[in-house]
Amino acid sequence: MSTIPFPAALRALTIAALLAAGSATHANEHGPSAVKPWSPVTLQTTLKDLPKGNAGAGQKVHDTMMCASCHGATGNASTMNWPSVAGQRYDYTAKMLLDYRSGLRFEDERAGLMTSIARLMTPQQIADVSAYYASLPKPVAPQAQAALAAPLNAAEHKRVEQLVRKGDANRLITACASCHGLHGEGKGTTPAIAGQTTDYFIRTMRLYHNGERHNDVYKGMSQFSQRLSDADTLLIARYYASFGQSRTAKAD
Repeated sequence: MSTIPFPAALRALTIAALLAAGSATHANEHGPSAVKPWSPVTLQTTLKDLPKGNAGAGQKVHDTMMCASCHGATGNASTMNWPSVAGQRYDYTAKMLLDYRSGLRFEDERAGLMTSIARLMTPQQIADVSAYYASLPKPVAPQAQAALAAPLNAAEHKRVEQLVRKGDANRLITACASCHGLHGEGKGTTPAIAGQTTDYFIRTMRLYHNGERHNDVYKGMSQFSQRLSDADTLLIARYYASFGQSRTAKAD
């Protein structure tokens, strides 16, 4: 009979326990109406009131909370099942953890797991781990998704460049770059998406499209996702995932 090394077995049991707790928490939530949504003022005030983050202490939070089990040892997810958090904006990470903790973000079992973890964290730990991820290099999309993130052909590249840089006035779609930056670097509470896993990106867009995720302050993603086709979403996901792969190629 094969055995699982003790640290791996302990990690798996802990995650399973947190997931079960998260599912119970999720089941007891009363939906977005039970949690007061952010206004631009309350969000910025809350983020400003967080303690000053320390990246070194944040690495310890990452390790002790076993964040690497899903997000990778250095915040770079090794599979398509979870998002990479390396290089993520400080404000965005802090907001997400606060959203999970309050129940404002509760779209699926993954969110239930994050809710359980976020409720174990102090404001100082939230600030520290947010600072740690912001200090890391931008992620590289996993090699496992090479088929999806393969170089775009000329027609695909032209199409996605239009959406990213100019949007689509006929469908009232604002350019992705207007919020996420020309290179997917993000700004403030708008996330960095360069090098992000394609599966996570696509799943996020579908959650917004289906009305299952409600925590975007300005409701921009909730609106834009309604106007994008599945083909558009896949192209955009491949486009931003390719940023990380391009850096890898240059490094080689």
